[in-house]
Amino acid sequence: MMSKLFINKLFAQTSATKQKSISLLYFNLLLAIWLGLILNYSFYEKIHQLTPYQNLKSGLLLVATSLVIITTYNLIFQCLSWKWNAKFMASLLIIVGGFSAYFVNSLGVIITPDQIQNMLQTDTRKIRDLWSIRLLIWTIIFVIFPLWVVMCLKIKKTSLGQQFMQKLLSSVFSALLMFSLLFFFYVDYAAIFREHRDLKGMISPQNSIASSLSYYQKKAPKQNLPLVRFGEDAHLIQPIQSGQKPKLMVLVVGETARAESFALNGYARNTNPELSQLKIINFTQVSSCGTATAVSVPCMFSGMPRKSYNEQLASHREGLLDIAQRASYQATWIDNNSGCKGACERVQQYQIPVALKQKWCDSSGECLDEILVDSLQDYLSHLKQDDTQSHLIVLHQMGSHGPAYFKRSKAPYQPFQPMCNSNAIQGCSATELRNSYDNSIIYTDHVLSQLIKTLQQQKHYQTGFWYVSDHGESTGEHGLYLHGAPYTVAPTQQTHVPMLMWFSDAWQQQNVSQVACLKSQVNHSLSHDYLFPTLLSLLNIKTQVSDPENDMLHLCLPHPQLQQRA
Repeated sequence: MMSKLFINKLFAQTSATKQKSISLLYFNLLLAIWLGLILNYSFYEKIHQLTPYQNLKSGLLLVATSLVIITTYNLIFQCLSWKWNAKFMASLLIIVGGFSAYFVNSLGVIITPDQIQNMLQTDTRKIRDLWSIRLLIWTIIFVIFPLWVVMCLKIKKTSLGQQFMQKLLSSVFSALLMFSLLFFFYVDYAAIFREHRDLKGMISPQNSIASSLSYYQKKAPKQNLPLVRFGEDAHLIQPIQSGQKPKLMVLVVGETARAESFALNGYARNTNPELSQLKIINFTQVSSCGTATAVSVPCMFSGMPRKSYNEQLASHREGLLDIAQRASYQATWIDNNSGCKGACERVQQYQIPVALKQKWCDSSGECLDEILVDSLQDYLSHLKQDDTQSHLIVLHQMGSHGPAYFKRSKAPYQPFQPMCNSNAIQGCSATELRNSYDNSIIYTDHVLSQLIKTLQQQKHYQTGFWYVSDHGESTGEHGLYLHGAPYTVAPTQQTHVPMLMWFSDAWQQQNVSQVACLKSQVNHSLSHDYLFPTLLSLLNIKTQVSDPENDMLHLCLPHPQLQQRA
């Protein structure tokens, strides 16, 4: 009986709400207040941190900032929102703004064109990892509830002339107030936004709209562009002689591993118990090309340095693997992530056997990285015993990809407890989050060690191993989580990446100077820029498109200027 009365009361209230009507003028104003004020509290917190004032002056600046954003939105709505499209526009903005505000306010993510690109190029496994109870609650409060209010409200009918006059007066008032506040606080805004241009990526929903437009104008791959040949002169400096072992190089592209969490780089926790027992060459000062996979991976293989990297050109130009293949290497890509981002389109892509997927993958298709160890072993087992061809094999890890760090390791490699066993990482304690992330690094340490041990057993080849992560990760430092921050303001947690190499005895015997040269640079300032030319040199591939300035092996040649730089 009580439940029946409650339901009847709820329907009565809903019916009453539906009967309420407001003018289009107030409808647009309420939408502007919701989008401009309610969704952007992290933005206002950031402004408060950056303002030099205290108490009343600081409060006045925050009030002025909120009014500038609200009046700007209101001015736009008065121009674009009419009775026939007001609810549709409001619903769209509430959805876009609600979800973008979640990532900004909860995870400290700044919405940029790179983030839009990263979102479009991700896969369903990574999207699933973002869903959580916290996101569900957020969706109910900041998306579903305002959508319900919009649907219930009735916009009053007014004559076109009256509607036009209301819009004109509201627009004039909004513009005057907005420009007056901008003029009055100009010095403060100029000082803040000149040094922190990324702040606009925190204002929802304009951040998603502006970044999406920018992505499609500047970054989206153009269709049917002709393939640009690159490094057509590539050839082996010394073809394999009779009786000489061919080379087999394994390049592991890590995911979301940061250098500061590697014990090899001085981290207090022992996150590298297995690698530290092997004769590796560890490089301590390496920076990434980008802060997201969609940028870093194609950049690494493009042959372009970070500062002059052109995504459009990289998308339809041959790269590192094409050049290695042209120089008689068998280039192969083995993936446990979301694809090669165009870097492996014209080379062999190994298809992981069903039996290995059943062994290492869960019901959703998400696989532990040990599947790469078994895949490499399976690939090598199918090579001819008298094989004379050299090989370049790229393994793409799932690594430490967040926010579900607890999925990136398994029980024997989870010494740090308690863990954050949730993908709503902002709700976990700093200790739990750190433990989960560090355990994922320990598991990566195990996987890399097993790959090296696999190569140690390959006596038919000169085997080499190179590991480097695509970018790092923020785990709450400076209020930031995950990755993808604009490079100019990204913290070192997102740009300082681990890199290490290993070479078999056979490789070292045939290439003594190479290994000695690399060992001399373990503390040099390096970056992804060095991958393309250095790997080609390690493989004895010569081409004019390889930049000697970024070739680690070239630094050891007897050139006075280069020696000074080294």
